[in-house]
Order: sequence, then C-alpha cells, then structure tokens
Amino acid sequence: MNPFPLVVAEFRRNWLGSAAVIALIATAVALGVALSAQEGALRQASARAADRFDLVVGAPGGPTQLILTTVYLQPAALDLLPAAVLERLQGTPGTVSVAPVAVADSYDGHPVVGTTADFATDGGRIAVVDGRRFSRADEALVGSAVDLPMGTRVRPAHGSPAENIIESHEHGHVFTVVGRLAATASPWDRAIIVPIEGVWAMHDQSVGESDAELPAALGPPWQSGRIGPVPAIVVKPRTVADAYRLRSVLRGRESIAVFPAEVLTQLYAVLGSVGEIVAALSLALDLLLVATVLLVVTAVLAARRPAIGALRALGAPPMFVFATIWLYSAALVSGGVAIGFAGGAILAQAMGATVGARFGIDVVAVPGAHEAALAAMLLVAGSILAVLPSLTTLRAPVRRLLQAP
Repeated sequence: MNPFPLVVAEFRRNWLGSAAVIALIATAVALGVALSAQEGALRQASARAADRFDLVVGAPGGPTQLILTTVYLQPAALDLLPAAVLERLQGTPGTVSVAPVAVADSYDGHPVVGTTADFATDGGRIAVVDGRRFSRADEALVGSAVDLPMGTRVRPAHGSPAENIIESHEHGHVFTVVGRLAATASPWDRAIIVPIEGVWAMHDQSVGESDAELPAALGPPWQSGRIGPVPAIVVKPRTVADAYRLRSVLRGRESIAVFPAEVLTQLYAVLGSVGEIVAALSLALDLLLVATVLLVVTAVLAARRPAIGALRALGAPPMFVFATIWLYSAALVSGGVAIGFAGGAILAQAMGATVGARFGIDVVAVPGAHEAALAAMLLVAGSILAVLPSLTTLRAPVRRLLQAP
C-alpha cells in the first residue's frame, strides 16, 4: 500500500494549518541561517578592506579606534602625531612607502580624507577610471560610490549639525573634483580624497601657507618642508621582519604602531563568541519549535483518530499507518527547513547589502557548509522526533481509536 496519497490528502484537507506550521519553522531557520552566514561574510569583507594597511601609526591611545577611523573611516577625534614622526619615518630603513592619513571633515555625508595621491591609488594598483590624479592642493579624487561629477567644487565641513551644532562649520577652502577611483570594496569608495597639504592649510597647520601659495605640482610633503601633524600614518614595510621591527620601534611615549589584523582578531573573537551564542540559541529555538510542531501534530492526529482506527479495522498494516503519520510529520519539518534555508540565503544577502551600505564594505553573505550542516542537523532531529506521534497512534487499540475524540 502507498501512504503518499493519504499524506497529500491530509495536506489538502488541512492546508492552512500545515502552511502555518511550515511558515513558523521556516522563519526560525531563515533567521538562524542568515545570522550565521552574516558573521562569516563580515569577517571576510572587513579583512579585504584592510589589505593595503600594513602598519598604522598613531598617537598613544586606543588602537581599535585608530584602525576604525583610518581603515574604515569611522569618524572620531584622534590625537595628532607630531610632524617630526612623519618626517622621521620617511627616512627609516625598511620602509617602502609612508603616507599620512587624516580623516577630519565631511561633505554631504562623505568623509573627506587627506593623504597622498600615491596612497589614494595604492601605488597605481587602483585605477583612476574617470579624470586624473590630483596634482594641486585644491584638487580632489572621489571614490566609486561618490555621486559627484568631474569639476564639482567641494567645500568640506568640520562636524555636522546632527553631531554638534555649536562646533559644526564649513571651511573656507574649496576642492575641485578631478578624478574618480575604481571600486575597492572598502569604505574608501565613499570617500572624497584630497592632498594632505590641503588639509594642513584648511586647518591652519601648513606652517602659514595658503592654498594659493602651495606648489602646482605636489610631491611627497616631506620634500618641501611643509609638514603638519596628522592623526595617522600608514607604513608599508619592506619585509615581514621590517614590519615587526618598525612596530616595536614606534611603540612608545610619542606613538603607537598597530597591525590592523591585531584589532580585527580581537573584534572577530568577540564576534565569534556572540555568533556561537546566537547559533546555539537559534538551534535550541529550532528544536523547541520542532517539538512544539510535533505536539500540534499529535493534537491533530487525536482529532483524526476515527479515520486512523477505520484504516486499522480495514486491515491496513501497522507499518502503513506508521509511515503515513511519520511522512506527514516529517514533511512539515522538511518543508519548513528547506524553505527556511532558501529564505535565509535571501535574508543574508539583504542584510549584507544593508551592512555594506552602512559601513562601505562589500559584504557578500552566502550560506555555506556550516549553515547547511545546521539545517541538516535540524532536519535529522525533526525526522527522528516525528517518530513519537506515529508510535503513539500506532500503539493505541483499534477500539479506542474508533471512539469519538
């Protein structure tokens, strides 16, 4: 005998209740899958964004905020490094390049970053897809996500009315957009990048010179003697040994030196701990939900006892009755898990797009082997638990089943 027609008939008879049960399981599974996939995607995206920041030097203080501001362009009032540190670093053996980075102002919601043209283009590895690199102190490059056409005149503002209406103000200096950079899948895609000399002049820290007095052709700022203080310096060491040596030398009263991986490892540890707790709670919730569903199935079967008793009285084999009830219960769980996994993949992509838009990183959240294993574990557990209502009904005497519920 084939139990599938009876299972299909039960779904048709009670389609609304069955759909509600499947939707309940699918919602719980989708949330668990999306959160788990999001954690892994966030790690990969944040690591990619920090690829070109080998060693970051800042004033003594919190290394976490130094990395968040310099690499991920999260605004913060960092202490300034003395100009002598930048000048001294340029002549330090074991360095390939040294670039000052100042994240101090904004324009229309975009951070304005002062640095060198070479660092902005990562030594030429980041293409200028429209226009050219800046060559004057009053010119600017924009990231791929900045919707400003070539020739736009940008007047940066210090702070914003939403943050501090008392200190918020526009600067008198104006920068002209002359180039657009290729996408880097990092927060720098949302940035407006200007010469560090322009930032010094804008904050009256360029030893008394104005934009008009700055040279038409910009070079490394230490060559002209106009060096001002900066919140951070990005150093590219020649070798791994040089990196660790410079990190040790630059840690003292005057400065700190941090590998972005150091901070990311700490953040990942916290993120991983939270992720494990969320995953455990999600799995526990899913199992509790499956158990609740099976209790509902048991209640439904209690109302269907006469029909089951009639099958038993007509000579239906016990295994046939067992298989019919088990297939119905397992189908509810399987349908919920399958739909939930697919929904979790869609939800993870939506969450990744939201997080990426907020922090400017390319978060591609796709459920992987770990999420598939969790879904499979839930499916197996649900299939095993589905045996309980089947056995309960199978062990009941036929006379008792034929009685009205």
